[in-house]
Amino acid sequence: MESAPRRVPATFWLTTLVLVGVGVALSIFYAPINTTMGPVQKVFHLHLPAAMNTFFASTVVCLASIAYIWQRRPLWDDLAEAAARVTVIYCTAVLLTGMLWAHSAWGQWWSWSPRLTFSLALWILYVAYLCIRPTIASPQRRAMVCAIYAIVSFLDVPLVYLSVKLLPDIHPAASQLAPAARHTVTFWFLPLTLLCVALIWSQFRLNVLHRVVGPTEKPHAHPPAFGSPA
Repeated sequence: MESAPRRVPATFWLTTLVLVGVGVALSIFYAPINTTMGPVQKVFHLHLPAAMNTFFASTVVCLASIAYIWQRRPLWDDLAEAAARVTVIYCTAVLLTGMLWAHSAWGQWWSWSPRLTFSLALWILYVAYLCIRPTIASPQRRAMVCAIYAIVSFLDVPLVYLSVKLLPDIHPAASQLAPAARHTVTFWFLPLTLLCVALIWSQFRLNVLHRVVGPTEKPHAHPPAFGSPA
């Protein structure tokens, strides 16, 4: 029988939690308050690392999907689905922090700038990926369809990145931050990346367990009918 991957060690989770606490402390006490934007500028400390980890998680989805098409091993499909869930989580964080910043900077929650538009498209694509999966009954067909879909959807990732680098936008850049703020943003990459890896691996493990062992919950026992022996 195929064995499930090991759990993420408790020390890994504890280390990540401690680093998150350090990041929060740096954001509150070390990074200065921007004179133009005020405290809301500090959402950028999470925004940029979350965006880069969105790219990382979506890359895992794409590579695992390519590996599935090549080898047809269910493990790769399990990994792709796990990474897709984390992609949605991190992309949601990117959109929410971006909206908070936009409301303060522009006086509105949303602007159809290239960066925001491609980021929203990325979120929709991976939410659709997760919605498609339960609609296909055959595990082999589901894995193949989702693998092809994931590879095509990944094309939006370089579009998001290139829109940041090449298209005009009024979003802040890390180079525009004060040194202490840049140090804080750089530090936040560590806990958010560790958390991203831990979430992908934990969901991957659950996917393998569900496929190999099946649902772990036992059905509730029905009480004996009246008059029957207990």
